[in-house]
Amino acid sequence: MSHISSFSPRNSGTAAIDARGLVKHFGDVTAVAGIDLLVPKGMIFAILGPNGAGKTTLMRMLATLARPDSGTASVMGHDLVSEPDAVRGAIAMTGQFASLDEDLTGRENLILLARLWGFKGRHARERADDLLAAFDLAAAAAKQVKAYSGGMRRRLDIAASLIVTPGVLFLDEPTTGLDPTARKDVWRMIRELALSGVTILLTTQYLEEADQLAARIAVIDKGRKIAEGTSRELKAQTGSGFVHVSLADASRRAAAAAVLEKELGVEIQQSAEGAELSAMAGSAEAANRALAALIAQGIELTDFSMGQPSLDEVFFALTGEKSRDAEEERMSA
Repeated sequence: MSHISSFSPRNSGTAAIDARGLVKHFGDVTAVAGIDLLVPKGMIFAILGPNGAGKTTLMRMLATLARPDSGTASVMGHDLVSEPDAVRGAIAMTGQFASLDEDLTGRENLILLARLWGFKGRHARERADDLLAAFDLAAAAAKQVKAYSGGMRRRLDIAASLIVTPGVLFLDEPTTGLDPTARKDVWRMIRELALSGVTILLTTQYLEEADQLAARIAVIDKGRKIAEGTSRELKAQTGSGFVHVSLADASRRAAAAAVLEKELGVEIQQSAEGAELSAMAGSAEAANRALAALIAQGIELTDFSMGQPSLDEVFFALTGEKSRDAEEERMSA
């Protein structure tokens, strides 16, 4: 993404975001309940959680769109409460829905925003053209945004956030509703932005998205941070392996699940078609006992294994809810 200029903020240590004990209430509802967050400069950091976990509220506070009820935070060295204008000057944010004028062309949208940022005449047009080229939208520059595909709109929306390249870019569920090809295009652009020096904080419900992009992941649920680490660390944090079995007869899944639940004492997860079951096992011995119990019940297996949990299984173990990845797989079955 060579057309995107680098950002050189003043030296404020190694943290782009340093939040401590952030709390936000909406009436009797506590949306964010004392979250700490430390995001080094230049990192892609993911906030992962189910619907209603508090992800968007946390991001809105860090972007100065909502005032915390308690706690402190600094963004690019600027205090969130006492220096909100300085924070806004160092960040950009793309929400869950495109904030574009559909009756204008892609180029006209970017020129308008560039002028609002203070670019004059030729410089506004040049900045718009640079961004269109960087986001592979030059061929669609003269088309009205209403004619853009979902992926093109998302790319243009992110481009619009980068008229002035920020120190921190907040991306709130950046690939929601996109098809797999468009999602991967956005992922490529996010990686390139991080390589250019932009710190990226993104919220997502997609396990694969967090796994593919983020150097670190914080899992939040019901307004609290319940885990944080690299993808590998989170997988190891469960402290157990997962046993996976494939049934020869999918109609035996209820019986197989009952056996596994009795032997392992945990909730059983199943694939969309129901023929594959997985469960957390405290040890190889426990997994072997569970497999022996299945065989004793005459339940035929076509395959079985024990290994490190997937990030989806970690998410389920931590929150008790399926990720959006798993839910979409179930719905498409």
